[in-house]
Amino acid sequence: MKRQFLSALRVTLFLILVCGIIYPLSVTAVGNLVFPRQAQGSLIHDQGKVIGSSLLGQAFEGGEWFHPRSSHAGEGYDATASAASNLGPTNPDFLALVKDRGDQYRQANNLSDDADIPVDAVTSSASGLDPHISLANAKLQTRRVALARDVSTDTIVRLVKNNTQSPYFNLLGQKTVNVVTLNRDLANLTRKPQ
Repeated sequence: MKRQFLSALRVTLFLILVCGIIYPLSVTAVGNLVFPRQAQGSLIHDQGKVIGSSLLGQAFEGGEWFHPRSSHAGEGYDATASAASNLGPTNPDFLALVKDRGDQYRQANNLSDDADIPVDAVTSSASGLDPHISLANAKLQTRRVALARDVSTDTIVRLVKNNTQSPYFNLLGQKTVNVVTLNRDLANLTRKPQ
């Protein structure tokens, strides 16, 4: 019995050492070496200060900003409370919410009452933290942002293009726009020199 206990203890300690210390440290070291920005959380810096991560959405309000997808994570974009609404597509509350969001989106972007809008403009992501919107969604918001910032639409279109990401291997998914990095570029565009 004592011999079996010592063998089990040795195996346990070995596995703790390999799986709990050596492997995580190795993966972290390789990640920092090969993908340093991503391994550190894809942080976004502005004037030497961390303002967010390109992997986590943030709430932006006002006509001068591109608006992200809605979020059900806590009070909205709370990384400690990542969650979806869990309302099914036939749920009356969900249908009312989608209709209300559609009306608000059309009004905010000066669209006609029957204008088609992208699905991501009226639904939230499964995590509630997605920083991306569809390219179609960004294009519909371009005119509003240009007018609110008193800059040319071409300038805003160029910023959208610079923040557009292609699908993986140009196969899986569609082109998306990272709202967090796009709005950072908007802030830098209109920041007055000091």
